[in-house]
Amino acid sequence: MSLVLRDAVDQDLPEITALYAREVEGGTATFETEAPGLPEIRHRFEAVQGHALPWLVAVIDGRFAGYAYASPFRPRPAYRYGVEVSIYVEEDARRRGVGRALLQALIERSRDRGMRHLIGAISDSDTSAASIALHRSLGFAQAGVYRQVGWKFGRWLDVTLMQLDLDPEGAAPKSQGLNLGGGLA
Repeated sequence: MSLVLRDAVDQDLPEITALYAREVEGGTATFETEAPGLPEIRHRFEAVQGHALPWLVAVIDGRFAGYAYASPFRPRPAYRYGVEVSIYVEEDARRRGVGRALLQALIERSRDRGMRHLIGAISDSDTSAASIALHRSLGFAQAGVYRQVGWKFGRWLDVTLMQLDLDPEGAAPKSQGLNLGGGLA
């Protein structure tokens, strides 16, 4: 097996859109209930690029296997050193190290970008034990659980919050962080 990680490019967006649509329509990793089309995914991709944050693609033996990205955690300026990580892996590529490789790369790229915190919001805590274990194995700690905050497929779903602190000593920031503007009132 040959696993390659690389920066996502515009030509990857149709496969990214298709994978995300399958998760929207049949999974609980997202609380969206209608799959966004290619124009919306392109808008999201460009927004991540606009913050100079990583959006990565995994390829196994030349075939698209998944993607991951970091996005601003919250829109207000004081949150500019935190990002939320999102990972989606094709079903036939699961349990082959793709998610781990993508998450490790997001951690390193976020560290290089001067981020302080990475947040994982893992939906459907009851069936996401593997995702929670993956995050924990890479240093994330559980920061809390939102209980029954999403209604999908006729049932209530929890969200487990996992957090990785890249500087537990709490040193002053070494970068300007993300430009988030003034935020919401």
